[in-house]
Amino acid sequence: MKYRVSSGSPHKLGAFFDGEGTNFAVFSENASHIDLCFFSEDGKREIDRVSLPERTGPVWHGYVDGIKPGALYGYRAHGIYAPEQGHRFNSNKLLLDPYTRELHGTWTASATLFGYQKGASGGDLTFGAADSANCVPRSVVSDPALFSFMEAEAAKYSDRDLIYEAHAKGLTMLHPGIEENLRGTYEALCSDAMIDHLLSLNVSAIELMPSHSFLDDEFLLNKGLRNYWGYNSIGFFALEPRYFGPNGIVGFRSMVKKLQAAGIKVYLDVVYNHTAEGDQNGPTLCYRGLDNASYYRLIQGQPRYYANDTGCGNTVNVAHPYVLRMVLDSMRFWVQSMGIDGFRFDLATTICREEYGFDPRGGFLDALRQDPVLNKVRLIAEPWDIGPGGYQVGGFTPEFSEWNDTYRDTTRRYWKGDPQTTPDLASRLLGSADKFDRAGRRAWSSVNFIAAHDGFTLADISRYNNRHNLDNGENNMDGHGANFSDNCGYEGETNDPVVNARRQRRQRNLLATLFLSQGTPMLLAGDEIANSQQGNNNAYCQDNEIGWVNWDKSDEELKTFVSYLSDFRRAHKALRQDRFLHGAKRQQDDMKDVEWTDFGGFPLQWRDPGLSSFCLTLRCSAEAPSWQKDDDVVFIIFNRSNVAASVVLPTTPEGYHWVRALDTARHVQYPSRETRDEVTEVSGSSVVALILQAESALS
Repeated sequence: MKYRVSSGSPHKLGAFFDGEGTNFAVFSENASHIDLCFFSEDGKREIDRVSLPERTGPVWHGYVDGIKPGALYGYRAHGIYAPEQGHRFNSNKLLLDPYTRELHGTWTASATLFGYQKGASGGDLTFGAADSANCVPRSVVSDPALFSFMEAEAAKYSDRDLIYEAHAKGLTMLHPGIEENLRGTYEALCSDAMIDHLLSLNVSAIELMPSHSFLDDEFLLNKGLRNYWGYNSIGFFALEPRYFGPNGIVGFRSMVKKLQAAGIKVYLDVVYNHTAEGDQNGPTLCYRGLDNASYYRLIQGQPRYYANDTGCGNTVNVAHPYVLRMVLDSMRFWVQSMGIDGFRFDLATTICREEYGFDPRGGFLDALRQDPVLNKVRLIAEPWDIGPGGYQVGGFTPEFSEWNDTYRDTTRRYWKGDPQTTPDLASRLLGSADKFDRAGRRAWSSVNFIAAHDGFTLADISRYNNRHNLDNGENNMDGHGANFSDNCGYEGETNDPVVNARRQRRQRNLLATLFLSQGTPMLLAGDEIANSQQGNNNAYCQDNEIGWVNWDKSDEELKTFVSYLSDFRRAHKALRQDRFLHGAKRQQDDMKDVEWTDFGGFPLQWRDPGLSSFCLTLRCSAEAPSWQKDDDVVFIIFNRSNVAASVVLPTTPEGYHWVRALDTARHVQYPSRETRDEVTEVSGSSVVALILQAESALS
């Protein structure tokens, strides 16, 4: 042994250099002892191995003199290999430090990564004696200066929020305005060209698809594909290196700072619900080898097998105190050391499960409320998983916003022409109060979206009736089956001007609905320029031009329209309220804060099974406090019929007139047009919005 080792401290998990040496601490409740392995500078040779000398509770720890930043290491955990009992210790497998903040080297697909003899008749019950070190990246002792403290401002909801969901590589790889050596990297996200584009849309926050280090699935590699989306995490503190620019980690931190300086927050899509180790047939890379029975939820009475509430083979046991600690430590790291403003939780229901199921008052949510760092950041839940009781839209606590898939499906179905969708659309337009108006929650709780990474893009919603996923190598059996899409008369690309005009109108109608709805709008990157994925609605393995945003085919007219919609929403308080609207009368003018009428100006007949077109008048909430009072009024007409119609306008106060400010029948917006008559004409298949203005403002 070439290093002097002492007991060290159990209080800070991970590897931390103090100027003279490094303290190592790792959690394992069931290991018999843990070896710490050091490697040469190039990572190719194991040069020393020491046993962590102390155990305090379930934390193994030791201090090693002379170990400096840049040192490469890994763990080997000793214990029983008894899958039937839930234990899978195998000291032949080099393990990643769960708290490592940097990786050296890459993963190599190999049978040696598996804790059992792959291909043997006994399957995972056999024991694999092959050493996996040559196929595993090394954990790195980080320079403390690299992760200096960043004071992030509170990033909670703003009524002007527009979230832009994007993939770091996919958004920038084909952008002609970004330097070629930066394309596809974190640093490309803060290029002048990209910031200018985001600001032109009034984007307030970019939601980055997974940036945690992740693994390419073996079955994808065997087909010549790779995991593009990244929902296959293996390290919750380390950035995925494949998207590094010239400045590596420093470049990521600089990206965050530059976007924030431009007024754009950065949210991370995080996957704390499962890991890349998969089910009992998966590899032993980190958590499984350190303490399988603690890190994962195992099937009661059959601990050889994993609870699979995620559909990805395993479920992280966030209910365990030390696994919960790891998740919270990870989140604080991204906020305090990387400057992140918020998180979107993939399969958030899973993270909030206790032994008996989803619990809105469980350990994870209770801990978030009490944490002085994390209770200040934006929290967004994907409120479902595939486990029992897993669909929890509206079931999270008031601190959270939630992805609202009922908004997506209802809006698509309405414009597709499905019958009896109008009443449901009415609820979605007002922030889905039927799901979220409880426990003091606000209308921004509903994250409204037409398209997200998972499914058709906006353009493909109007181009394809069916998914076209053959490139994924699963015989077109993967991806959503219920897309509520409409190819407008032809499947796929066409030069038919009638079909293309219909598609363009459909996209504008969907986008107008999104920006005119109460709640938090989210736009999928590329939808503003009509980006297509060629009908692939599950492009998770398409790290190529199918999955990337194609800027060369940008629809500039649509982009101009989206910018106008965003400006319009920002300009009108009535469209972005934090209180739910229920038609209550306002004290200041005795008018209802929301009114529904038919085209004749009469109260809407909700029981009419053929109801498809309607009008909506929005005023600022009757419940708004005095300092939030606003006279803004917006009158919106939804004409789903293909036939033009006459619409009776609401009576205006003396000295006021209606002004048509939005009309999806037009490609490009025009100067606002006065409507002094009592009736206005609207085109078929269109959305029209009018605003009330004083006569003096129109002269």
